[in-house]
Amino acid sequence: MKKQTEEEKQKIEQEKKEEMLSEWKPKTELGKKVLAGKIKSIDEILDNGIKIKEPEIADFLIPNLRTELVEIGGRSGKGGGIQRTPIKITTKMHKSGRRYTTSAFVIVGNEDGVIGFGEAKGEEGRIAIDKATRKAKMNLIKIRRGCGSWECGCGENHSIPFKSEGKSGSVRIVLMPAPKGVGLVANEESKKLFALAGIKDIWTKTFGETGTRFNLIKATFNALKNLHRYRGV
Repeated sequence: MKKQTEEEKQKIEQEKKEEMLSEWKPKTELGKKVLAGKIKSIDEILDNGIKIKEPEIADFLIPNLRTELVEIGGRSGKGGGIQRTPIKITTKMHKSGRRYTTSAFVIVGNEDGVIGFGEAKGEEGRIAIDKATRKAKMNLIKIRRGCGSWECGCGENHSIPFKSEGKSGSVRIVLMPAPKGVGLVANEESKKLFALAGIKDIWTKTFGETGTRFNLIKATFNALKNLHRYRGV
């Protein structure tokens, strides 16, 4: 029953995306080229370092782009624990009374080497999520995958080619290649990013205040991004 519900949800989202694209009127030169069919692959854009300024470009070129919410918020749960939530609500006191701001953090990916992330704020949760999703689609990168584990050597793109590090705020993460069958040895939020990137096996080691979900995901994103900046030895 749960699987059917998920499939129905994806079908509804796909229908909304198709409807939105049918009404899309590009405002940038890149968008016009994409709509005209002059650019047929997201690789043509990312490989040349072209800045994406319209989220519809990602939707048009990557029809199977998936979205995940990072649980950056929390509220009191049963037994005094913390129940994680996909939105974070902050309160500020003004002369007119309390004012609430909602924050959301979204990651996107095609499960085949392309990922992106975005953070946004809004008066309501849905507004914040929509804004964060649009930002994530304009912040796409390609990552290098491979089989860098000496225990495997299969040559397939199930892991990463070599060790990489990333940092954000006080959080630092080290990514290490893993052999087939190990799975994603990481925290739950980072697993979402690896899955959307198409990585099936990896070892991770984290340092710092990892409870800050935004810094943790951003550090992981930077570590994956750094796979293109240097070669393993």
